[in-house]
Amino acid sequence: RRSAHPEQVLARPPQTPCQQSSLSNPRVPLSPLLRVASSGSPPPVPSAAGCPLHFNPAMIPEQRNHVATIENIPAEAINASPTLLQRIRKVFTRELLVSLALGQVLSLLICGIGLTSKYLVEDFHANTPVFQSFLNYILLFLVYTTTLAVRQGEENLLAILKRRWWKYMILGVIDIEANYLVIKAYQYTTLTSVQLLDCFVIPVVLLLSWFFLLVRYKAFHFIGVGVCLLGMGCMVGADVLVGRHQGAGDNKLLGDLLVLSGATLYGISNVCEEFIVKNLSRVEFLGMIGLFGSFFSGIQLAIIEHKELLKVPWDWQIGLLYVGFSACMFGLYSFMPVVIKRSSATAVNLSLLTADIYSLFCGLFLFHYKFSGLYLLSFFTIILGLILYSSTSTYVAQDPRVYKQFRNPAGPAVDIPTTGQLEPSVTYSSLGQETEEEARVRVP
Repeated sequence: RRSAHPEQVLARPPQTPCQQSSLSNPRVPLSPLLRVASSGSPPPVPSAAGCPLHFNPAMIPEQRNHVATIENIPAEAINASPTLLQRIRKVFTRELLVSLALGQVLSLLICGIGLTSKYLVEDFHANTPVFQSFLNYILLFLVYTTTLAVRQGEENLLAILKRRWWKYMILGVIDIEANYLVIKAYQYTTLTSVQLLDCFVIPVVLLLSWFFLLVRYKAFHFIGVGVCLLGMGCMVGADVLVGRHQGAGDNKLLGDLLVLSGATLYGISNVCEEFIVKNLSRVEFLGMIGLFGSFFSGIQLAIIEHKELLKVPWDWQIGLLYVGFSACMFGLYSFMPVVIKRSSATAVNLSLLTADIYSLFCGLFLFHYKFSGLYLLSFFTIILGLILYSSTSTYVAQDPRVYKQFRNPAGPAVDIPTTGQLEPSVTYSSLGQETEEEARVRVP
């Protein structure tokens, strides 16, 4: 067809190859056009057809993200102080509330352990603490040790035993004897002494974490620990005032020494557990404890407690109590590494101080204990100390001369230069799980 206006056709200039390419493909990639210098116009970018493409500012969308400076912020927004609700939300974070709740779950499990043990000893005269621990280690062996046995590679049971079998053997013996010494102390000293001296585990964990885990504390942490211990002392005072059964106390000095020894071993076990679950794995810790714990507790059972085990009047009630004890103990061992990984061994031991108060509340209905308002005061005092301790995060001083990272052994190692003085670095930690991987450090 011929155009109705031939003069317009004649006046149109001939199209260049670049114009033809742009007409056929109007969506030209903008990535080379966006590299614009900070001042002046950008130079023309050659296209595939050899023609220059000039920058068109209309092709870039308008930037809507503006940087706020101190000049364009209103003065009332700068001078405004946070409200009371904002301060409460800053303290009671989700991580804090979750950590407090998980710690109280551990206390309830310990309460169940204490109640089942009390029924076995007082109602059925089954004084078998080694056998009860042996059942727990057998469950750990069946669940976690077999899990390690079917794994492949570096996390296999044999591979772990080749690298650090003697360390887990010592840790297993420490864990067994810590349980045995504290339970044995009830035969020689009073309940008040056991409750007070068992708190010795907290300064042990603090000192070991400071020197071996390089954890550094702030003033709020020590204040929180002091408030928790004050609440524990309030509970012991309530026991004395209401005349709660205190035990025979035939050889009080021996019983007190047994409690202090057991608390020290508990502190060592908890600090080692914190290091293992944060640097290796929870399954490895529980699997090794189940392996060596069942072996050595079985030997101790055959030597010390085989006669007591034969005297037990077995029936369905005693069997049910043993099942309940083993379930609570297995839940405590399986769940505690999870809570320690989220917080720390110190925070977990502070949370466990409320276990005796839960036992007292249950005893009001089951054993007809006398009630005192000091029990409630001690409970809320311990919770207040936990909030003070957990509201501020600790930090870890990682000195390259002493700090070693055992995680990811196949990863590259970083050599630290020996010239000059080595300065320790500081890494702040919070209640949440660590997400960043650290490079391994080789100490020359």
